[in-house]
Amino acid sequence: MALAIVNNYAPLDRFDHDAQKGTPIIDARNVGVTFKVEHGTVEAVKDISFQLYRGETIAIVGESGSGKSVTARTVMGLLSKRATISPKATVGFNGDNILKFSPRARRALRGNRISMIFQEPMSSLNPLYTIGSQIVEAIRAHNRVNRKQAEAKALDLLKQVQIPEPEARLKQYPHQLSGGQRQRVMIAMALSNDPDVLIADEPTTALDVTVQAQILNLIRNLQKKRGMAVVLITHDLTIVKKFSDYVYVMQHGEMREHNTTERIFADPRHPYTKKLLASEPHGNAGSLPADAGVLLSASGVRVSFMMRHGGVFKPDLRELVAVDSLGLTLRRHETLGLVGESGSGKTTFGQSLLRLNQPKTAEITFAGERIDGHSRTQMRPLRAKMQIVFQDPFSSLNPRMTIGQIIEEGLVVNGLGANRAERLERVREALDAAGMPTNILSRFPHEFSGGQRQRIAIARAVALEPEFILLDEPTSALDLSVQAQIIELLRKLQDERGLSYLFISHDLKVVRALCHRVIVMQNGRVVEEGPVADVLSNPKTEYTQRLVKAAFEIA
Repeated sequence: MALAIVNNYAPLDRFDHDAQKGTPIIDARNVGVTFKVEHGTVEAVKDISFQLYRGETIAIVGESGSGKSVTARTVMGLLSKRATISPKATVGFNGDNILKFSPRARRALRGNRISMIFQEPMSSLNPLYTIGSQIVEAIRAHNRVNRKQAEAKALDLLKQVQIPEPEARLKQYPHQLSGGQRQRVMIAMALSNDPDVLIADEPTTALDVTVQAQILNLIRNLQKKRGMAVVLITHDLTIVKKFSDYVYVMQHGEMREHNTTERIFADPRHPYTKKLLASEPHGNAGSLPADAGVLLSASGVRVSFMMRHGGVFKPDLRELVAVDSLGLTLRRHETLGLVGESGSGKTTFGQSLLRLNQPKTAEITFAGERIDGHSRTQMRPLRAKMQIVFQDPFSSLNPRMTIGQIIEEGLVVNGLGANRAERLERVREALDAAGMPTNILSRFPHEFSGGQRQRIAIARAVALEPEFILLDEPTSALDLSVQAQIIELLRKLQDERGLSYLFISHDLKVVRALCHRVIVMQNGRVVEEGPVADVLSNPKTEYTQRLVKAAFEIA
């Protein structure tokens, strides 16, 4: 009976196929993918089908681990050697089953006719090569142009995706760009060869709300100009509602429901679809205890970097002030939001407070102790009390270590737990608190989805029982339903353990639900601060008004 219901909600063909002109540019049928793991196999994708027509955008939505990205990688031919595609699966591209193509034919197709924007730009960009050389490589791999022509096109692409100072960025390395800027570089590379199909796997995950709208409008304008078809993989239903024509809903590797965007949002039929649509962040942080003292305070924090302009023989070094004499006060049990566009200095400021970078000037006090002059050795006893959850969990989790080793490592370094059995028990408790199963200790980071890796990163921080956690975009890789779970988890941990959070985010909906106060940053400076309800409901500055409008009125 259950199978019949699923088939009614998600038949092989689209509900609007009779209204479509021509044949699909991509017609995937009965796609199934399994992965070999230590104790058997995992069915990541189970017999799904979807169609994409020229010039349109389809959205594939679902929770982390639902199989969205595996589906995209199947089309691209980028599955690992441990993956097995079902023998009855077909992926038609312009009428040809590309699953039967030779590796050489797939390479010629990939990045040229079918291109992809990956979810995690830091792990997709080569840290050893400049941004310019990587974009030039993508252009010259499929086009007979000289290097000078390719460099001119690379510069034009960076301008199209609105990276500030694009001439300077071409000569920089990935680590010198913010998360949002790296994502825009990936978008430029994906568009470099004018593809027929663009697969965008969480293309705006690392971007602030104002740039989200700019990038999606850019993709849509290019789509109209070139007749490009787009597959949008995302957990952001606000974006889906505005930018997609047809929606496929996945859960546990299965297709639960699909229909036109208008029908999905007006009349969701499957219980899982209804749950997704009801998962917007809600609630508020509540009030602080009257006796909550100050845990962390800072003033005069200034961080600057020297940027290279000009050629190799006549370098022009200019100072870029990332954080311009900022300060804050964080009380015990409090969640303080830090928001602003990509490159505004949020992460740099937050890391300065933990002494993870070296400010030019600063006065920082933690738990009554002045720490801005501390050496690395002097900071070590404080590290267990001050934890951080990074924006990109894949690059912050060691790929050669198991999940158990990754979480236990902090306990060993800080001398927590009397023996290994006690440490492993704390590891399991942390995983359980972060909403992850406790039987994954022998698995590796690459075996998990982006959202699952982020929860593992949260578990690693929680295991040390800190007093303060810097949360750098902790929900950016998570779908809406898991965002709600993480928000509740963070509230629960705060109530039980008296934790204080500095919450860096571009998602104002999550900030509204989780934070007591908020600081708005632009170009390394504070432009507005105050209680969350006041700032988000009645923003005083034009910049904050623009952020709020982009976050809550995009649909």
